[in-house]
Parts: sequence; structure tokens; C-alpha cells
Amino acid sequence: MNAATISELKSHYGNLKIEYLKAVLKSDKEEEIKHLEELIATGSKIGENTKKYKEELAKLKQEKNKKAVTSNAVAVEKKSSPASLKHSQNTASSSIASVRTDENSIIIDFNKNITQKDIKFFELHSGNLYKDVFDIDGAFEHAYETKLHIDKIKKITVGQFKPNILRISIAHDFNLKTIYIINKRQIIIKILDLDLKEKLSSSLEKNFFQKKKRTIVIDPGHGGKDAGAVGKNKRYEKVVVFKVSKYLHDILKERGYEVHLTRKSDKFVELKDRTKLSNDKNADIFVSIHVNAIGKAKAHTLQGIETFFLSPARSERAKRVAALENKADMNSMNNNSQMTFLTVLNQSKITASNKLAIDIQQNLLYEARQLYKDVVDGGVREGPFWVLVGAQMPSVLVELGYISHPKEVQRLFTTRYQKQLAKGLANGIETYFAKNNY
Repeated sequence: MNAATISELKSHYGNLKIEYLKAVLKSDKEEEIKHLEELIATGSKIGENTKKYKEELAKLKQEKNKKAVTSNAVAVEKKSSPASLKHSQNTASSSIASVRTDENSIIIDFNKNITQKDIKFFELHSGNLYKDVFDIDGAFEHAYETKLHIDKIKKITVGQFKPNILRISIAHDFNLKTIYIINKRQIIIKILDLDLKEKLSSSLEKNFFQKKKRTIVIDPGHGGKDAGAVGKNKRYEKVVVFKVSKYLHDILKERGYEVHLTRKSDKFVELKDRTKLSNDKNADIFVSIHVNAIGKAKAHTLQGIETFFLSPARSERAKRVAALENKADMNSMNNNSQMTFLTVLNQSKITASNKLAIDIQQNLLYEARQLYKDVVDGGVREGPFWVLVGAQMPSVLVELGYISHPKEVQRLFTTRYQKQLAKGLANGIETYFAKNNY
């Protein structure tokens, strides 16, 4: 192959990695398999080590074959009884296309785009039974015929509670940790960490015998002359992120981790020095903590928690947030140079950083919603954050909420909510270590 062909294949290989990660984020197993096969084929042509992709592909295909034999999905047969016909006529204009399970998730597919307003969540507790109940706006033709099962969950029921409300109830012997994610025409209800206790126990035992202690670097954004975003009544980003970082530091120390802060006071620290500390300490992960902001015109509309991992930004929202956090640090390069630089630097750790971002986002949402049910899920996103560039380990940047939002800023500056966010961050980090055999 000539140099031009090799260059094209390397570029294609990098793009395939991004597409594979998108499929992981969407929990689209078919797309994951497709992109993994392409990664392996392309990687072999250019001499890349594709061992990890081969292992992941084998795992996915094994899961797929197993599900083909013991599928959770129920094949719904049309019934010809009068009652069934009447039910079918009543739901002829069903807005819900399907309800199914996938590992620890319940996936509801719609025939139209949906919003936060289309789902309501509440908990019930009776005797030794705990229920997480989701009321979803929409009609599902096969509600009463659909049976769902997830390993280790006692019971899942699906029913048309009202003609325009589908109710999904998850019952178990203890209070489950559940979150839901809205993605255009889909709601994904995730049950978190069903086997986390077993994994954590195994992980901690393994680490004990190996005398290995995990090292975490926490980066409270901004500081000193750099106030970060500013909310109403001169509430500064640098203040709230430092407080949450301190609480997180204390929780992780108590759980046995070696923890370092990039700043221990209201001090300005250069971005390059933040990741240098991580590298010097040989940290296992790097977590940079921030809060978001938007101009007055949209201050009342944008809110919620977001977690970013390093990558060229694909959306205008991600670019806006990155510009806010990076400021002058991105000005030394033009846009094309920035994107190329970020892609090259990030290829070696993008998968691990993505997994860390997902675990932190899920656990943050769960803990935040224990205090406020309406906390918005901003999702896991790619973003060109320069504070993450130099880190040689999985690294993420977390936006805990919008300091510009009148309701969210009040919450962010209360000790109770700060401690709850710190707990969510700590649980997300511990979940990541447990899942990835650390």
C-alpha cells in the first residue's frame, strides 16, 4: 500500500472508533458488532493492535446467541377473541411501538419524538416489597400481552393504566436504583448495579491481596483570578465546584482510595498543571468538576447534569460548553487543528473515558433525583476540553448543573445538595472500577 492509502485507512480507522462509541452510547448492539468488525478488518491492514476489539466482538456475539435461545422479548400473537379485537380497535393509533428488555434496561420505543413531560416516576413500599413505577404518556397495543423479565429482578409488570398512560412497575425485595434516559423516540429505564455489591466485594478482595490502591485526581474547575461562570447575586462557579470536590475527596478517602485535589484553596492553576499532577501521581482516573451557564435569553430554559469525555465536539451545545470552560486555551489553534489534535490525543483512552462518563452520569442522576425528582439528564457527550488533553488516564469533565438557571443555582449552593452530588460522583467512580475489573 502506498502512503496515501495508509493515511486514508488510518483516518477511516479513527472515524470507526467514534461511530463504535456512538453505538455504545445508544446501546445499539447490532451497530456495535458492525463497527467492531470494520475496526478489526481496517486495523489489521494498518498494523493496529485490535485484540481488545476482537474480545469485545466475541463477547457481544456470545450474548447475542444466548439471547436468541433465551430471549426476554415476548412474541406477541394476535388474538381473535371479541375482547382482544375491541382492545386492538381502541389502540389502533398506538403511540408506543414496542416495550422490551436489554440486559439491565427496559426500552420503550415510540412512533414520535418525546420529552421529559411524557414520563412520571414514583416509588411505592408495602411490607417487604419495593416498587419503582413509571407512568408514560402513550398507548401500547400489546401492553397486556407483553411480559418482561430481567435477571435478579423479582417482577416487572406492563399495563395500560389509562387509555393514554402506559404503566411499567418494577418490584423487588429492596429499593432499586433506577434512572431513565430520554433519547428522541425512546425512553431507556436502567436498573443500576444489580450485581455491584458482588463485583465490589470481588474487586476489593482482589485489590487487597495485590496490595493495590487506586489513585484518583479531582479537579475543582477554575479558581483564583478565574471565577468561572457567574450566577445571580455574584455566585461563582469556582466556589461551588470546590465545595463539591472537597466532599467528594472526603468520601473517596473514607472508602480507601488515594485522592488528590488539583487545588486545595481558591487558587488559579494552569490547565496543563492540572493534568500534570494526574500524570505525576500515576492516577487511575481524572475527574474535572464544573457547573454550566447560558445567557439571560435562555437562562430559564436550560438546566441539568452533563458529563463529557474528550473528543472533537459534534454538537453546537458541546462546542458552546467547551468554549465556556476552555476560553483562551483554545485560541492558539484554528478549528481544524484543534479537532485533529484532539482526535490523535484521545484515541488511546476514548473508550475507557466514555465508560467512566456513563457510570458517573447515571449515578449522579440517581442521587440528585433523591432530593429533586425533576433534575434533567443532559446526557453523556463528546467535547473538546483542554483540561482533559494532557491526562494519560481515563478522564471526564462533569457539569453539575446550570448556575444561570434560577432554580438550579439555589440548589447548587446548598450544602445538602452539594453532598448529594458528591455521593453520586463517588458511586459513579466506584461503579466504573467494579465494572472494569479494577
